Amino acid sequence: MTHQQTSWNIAMIQCDVHMGRPAENRESVGRWMEQAVSQAVKPDLIVLPEMWNTGYALQQIHELADVEGSESRAWISAFAQRHKVHVVAGSIAEKRGGEVYNTMRIFDRTGQEIAAYSKMHLFRLMQEEKHLSPGESQVTFELDGQTSGASICYDIRFPELMRTLALRGAKVLFVPAAWPHPRLHHWRTLLMARAIENQMYVVACNRTGQSGQDHFFGHSMIIDPWGEVLAEGGEEEGILTGQIDLSLVDDVRSRIPVFEDRRPGLYHL
Repeated sequence: MTHQQTSWNIAMIQCDVHMGRPAENRESVGRWMEQAVSQAVKPDLIVLPEMWNTGYALQQIHELADVEGSESRAWISAFAQRHKVHVVAGSIAEKRGGEVYNTMRIFDRTGQEIAAYSKMHLFRLMQEEKHLSPGESQVTFELDGQTSGASICYDIRFPELMRTLALRGAKVLFVPAAWPHPRLHHWRTLLMARAIENQMYVVACNRTGQSGQDHFFGHSMIIDPWGEVLAEGGEEEGILTGQIDLSLVDDVRSRIPVFEDRRPGLYHL
């Protein structure tokens, strides 16, 4: 039987990503991860940003993408096992069957990969749909006996997905992202709304830095089921930490019984 842990110390790696330089990015992310596990309060869980291996080098993405994600998966698995820490490994560009996907993979404390999610909604403003293939399935997974849901960046504009994940038992929504200016207000508002309406924690890790014309603003966030911001980064690189108490989810859901009061028979697409 899986041990159920109700409290997690979380460390999010809010870092720059060098466009089109996977080896350099892997080395950089590795340094940040080592720093995260060396802190006074060791994290239970590390979260990485979106497309941290290649950035949005979409013109070369078929050449740069990690085939089957094998290289990235091997070293993250080894890191998780070595440090006995969960890793929600942001997302990478990975090639499968001749197609490239924007894919998040999740590893538990033993280094075992327990889930993978490919971004369902591709962002036309960054021309993702011209170079990447969309994922076709929603994903929930269990860490320490607690159910979480997977999403990536643009996905948070689709509340149907988040509600479905919550109905499947997710108490935490993970959101690796590469969300740029000038849409900081959208980022903060959407994340808080997703937390409030689904009465879940939202753990969102956004990259920083400049890539072409895009300036990524960081502001990674941990938001509780009331919509309160527990931690928020600035625009600089760094490690954002915070603690979440998963028992609060059940408490909030019992106080305002949104899920019991739903009337799905009246909702039409």
